[in-house]
Amino acid sequence: MTRLSNTALDVFPLCLGGNVFGWTADERQSFEVLDAYAAAGGNFIDTADAYSAWQPGHEGGESEAILGRWMSARKNRDRIVIATKVGLHPALKGLSAKTIRAASEGSLRRLQTDRIDLYYAHRDDPSTPLRETVGALDELVRTGKVRYIAASNYSAERLAEALSISKREDWARFVALQPHYNLVHRSEYEGEVAALCAREGVACLPYYALAKGFLTGKYRPGVPVESARAAGASAYLNEDGTRVLEALRAVAEAHGSTYAAVAIAWLLTRPTVAAPIASARTLEQLGEILPGANLRLTPDEVQRLTAASDRSGTF
Repeated sequence: MTRLSNTALDVFPLCLGGNVFGWTADERQSFEVLDAYAAAGGNFIDTADAYSAWQPGHEGGESEAILGRWMSARKNRDRIVIATKVGLHPALKGLSAKTIRAASEGSLRRLQTDRIDLYYAHRDDPSTPLRETVGALDELVRTGKVRYIAASNYSAERLAEALSISKREDWARFVALQPHYNLVHRSEYEGEVAALCAREGVACLPYYALAKGFLTGKYRPGVPVESARAAGASAYLNEDGTRVLEALRAVAEAHGSTYAAVAIAWLLTRPTVAAPIASARTLEQLGEILPGANLRLTPDEVQRLTAASDRSGTF
């Protein structure tokens, strides 16, 4: 287990993404994946009130509802660390105090719980004063409905401002940041944002850890892949992406492991990264990612992977 900095949360070093639950994985499949993840020692699950509002006929909250029913059926709430988010639900957009209060009640109800372990501002809301947002989140912490707060998709400038407000007002502070970060998407996080997280003790919990599935190695030129994320993953299928896949192949073969596990293990070597987020809609996919939590790469392997990615100016 990994202790998230500035918290009392001990989490499995691979966070299971809940975006597929109720979307590409129905309730039966979701329960199978959740059961297998928990049986492997996993305890950290990420969702959002907006999942999966993009699916025709859905309104948002489907993933939370499945997780709530699973925890209720398994009677394991106290063993699970649940992270969810506010700000992108179609009926509750933005980060005003009123929206945060209403959205949190909806999430608690769907999750069938009395508290959220880690509550994210899903995306920065420039139209709402940061002080109002942070103050509303602090209120949830003070009432016990939320244990810790976090940010997703925040710039270094806005994250620093939010942390400054918390310090000045003696309010709950963001303890984690969820950025888009992986072997083929590095520049957005590395640099100013990563330095701020290191300086302030903010844990990094990267989403798209497998680049929408590209880093599983199943995307090849001329090879069709049936996946809801195929278009997004295929965007990386160029000379730079192919070079990274070759490095992943070599390291995976050396360990008798999978491309996905190596990609996750590389993220875990990065400063401030506590638990990459990856989703699985089947037991087979879960089996590909789980080894990444405990896979130890040699310094030479880390350097090989980093160098393969470094050579591109666009990553």
